Amino acid sequence: MAEIRTIIGDCLSVLDTLPESAFDLIYLDPPFYTQKEHTLTTRDGSATFAFRDLWASHEEYARFLHERLSKLHRTLTYTGSLFFHCDSNAAHIVRLILDQVFGAAMFRSEIVWTYRRWSNANKGLLPAHQTILFYSKSADFKFNTLLTNYSASTNIDQITQRRVRDSRNKAVYARNEQGHVLSSGAKKGVPLSDVWDIPYLNPKAKERVGYPTQKPILLLEQIINLCTEAGDWVLDPFCGSGTTLIASKLLDRNAIGIDIAPEAITLTNSRLRDPVKTVSALLEQGRETYERKETDVFTYLKGLDYHIVQRNQGMDAILKQDIDGKPVFIRIQRPGEKLHEAAMALSDTSRTKGDAHLVLIVTEDNELPFGLEQPVGVTLVRSTALTIKDALCYALRSG
Repeated sequence: MAEIRTIIGDCLSVLDTLPESAFDLIYLDPPFYTQKEHTLTTRDGSATFAFRDLWASHEEYARFLHERLSKLHRTLTYTGSLFFHCDSNAAHIVRLILDQVFGAAMFRSEIVWTYRRWSNANKGLLPAHQTILFYSKSADFKFNTLLTNYSASTNIDQITQRRVRDSRNKAVYARNEQGHVLSSGAKKGVPLSDVWDIPYLNPKAKERVGYPTQKPILLLEQIINLCTEAGDWVLDPFCGSGTTLIASKLLDRNAIGIDIAPEAITLTNSRLRDPVKTVSALLEQGRETYERKETDVFTYLKGLDYHIVQRNQGMDAILKQDIDGKPVFIRIQRPGEKLHEAAMALSDTSRTKGDAHLVLIVTEDNELPFGLEQPVGVTLVRSTALTIKDALCYALRSG
């Protein structure tokens, strides 16, 4: 069983009490130099978490980081790695300090964590990524190659056929003595890139605990899996809500979390007693699933101005323009789905969303079962294919 410890205090002084070369992985998500005071209340209103990210100058912030990173470097094993989480406010400062402490040659990757966010009212482009700087203590660092699926645009030949270098050092397909192309062998997948598409925790995620800068467990699991093995030691000197420790526990790694705020440590200990991890449909099913839905909706709603609704089983789209002050919710009948089932799904999902116009696109010819009535307020619109069939049947009868 993994050993997990939490310590209340400033990591600057706590690190002096930790042994040298003790940790295989350090992940830190310190203040981002946002020049704001971050506050967030839990969903049930029972607690409020806050921390100040205010600095007199860039120099003060840089000094704060340098002092702590120097001590963190001491606690890393020779084969250990450090992942520093930051955003555009301070990435330029952090990179310079890490180069000083670890050496520029120990820089491994600039990981871009990308996600889709809800909109805001700020003028400018919507921030949809953060940066994680990956450094190792030596060239002999632990690293586990993680494989991902081939992209949809990958040429099938690239997957199935072995490639070699010819006399001009150009990549060509390998062939046997008879001139037949040789197989590449087992189709393992593509090594993980430095752009990670991991969903941001949405406001209703079960994993959310109300901490202002909480990160998803899935993100920390990927980092931990990259550079550690079961039984290794992980350190988070700014553990906040404890996500690093939760991920370590779930992956059978030992871990220590430090935070200067007692309420953060209390929250972390509470989460450790009953870990909750949100399941991501995006990662389990792939973004291709969402893209297929977009294709289906486009097929039936071409010519209309609409937004795709991805994370809802009851509706597929909402028109951009209200009608009579009410939004228009649209659902497309699924293959094999009974008409009353589709209508009820649309009606049910709209009940908590206020008054709206409900439109069901009928794609299959089936009737309501005897004794059942169509839900009130659902307008049935036959698809183009069914409308053409109706017209042809009418023409044949009339002829």
